[in-house]
Amino acid sequence: MQSKFKRILLKLSGEALMGDDSFGINPDTVNKIVDEIKQAKLLGIEIAVVIGGGNIFRGAALGTAGMDRATADYMGMLATVMNALALQDAMKHAGLVSRVQSAINIDQVVEPYIRGKAIQYLEDKKIVIFAAGTGNPFFTTDTAAALRAMEISADIMIKATKVDGIYSSDPIKDKNAKLFSSISFDEVINKNLKVMDATAFTLCRDQQLPIAVFNIFKKNALNNVLIGKQEGTLVKN
Repeated sequence: MQSKFKRILLKLSGEALMGDDSFGINPDTVNKIVDEIKQAKLLGIEIAVVIGGGNIFRGAALGTAGMDRATADYMGMLATVMNALALQDAMKHAGLVSRVQSAINIDQVVEPYIRGKAIQYLEDKKIVIFAAGTGNPFFTTDTAAALRAMEISADIMIKATKVDGIYSSDPIKDKNAKLFSSISFDEVINKNLKVMDATAFTLCRDQQLPIAVFNIFKKNALNNVLIGKQEGTLVKN
């Protein structure tokens, strides 16, 4: 099988690393995610990953609760660095070579984000894990994923979730919710479907960067997206 894409940006939420736990990092779950990434790597594609931090810390939530929002967001960025290191370690044990680049400087732990260096790593077939969001408070890791995807000239942004794709309504609350196989950016906006935050979504729409949404816990789902087999939902102009 051959991939339809040369270079992808995979967006992983921090919550995806929890598995069935209520908090933190579940090693078995991380290993399963890495197995899916390893299968995708066998297709010969270049893979970059943006990781969230919601399994450890949510800056927006504490900001709402009264903490200084900028401070809370910086704490959230540090949580994404912890997740990136856990992901890198799991990749190492799976025989995958990866590099972590952080948007905030923690030179003793990870490299700083340098666009040219990230692209060089990708061309050398290393996986690049982007941590610390954009490095700025008030911006989500979804926005960081959209931004990094454009900076590295990714062919597609792939958002890994716990559900099978984009539904007409919440499939947990509505048994009649319809799963879209494909949908346009304008339809998502008009239907007010919560694919990702508005800033990230608008960036992708304006730059004509397609978004694939799929279930990371469904075996071979990532591979199916990459080879063009029907899986999840594709958002495009």
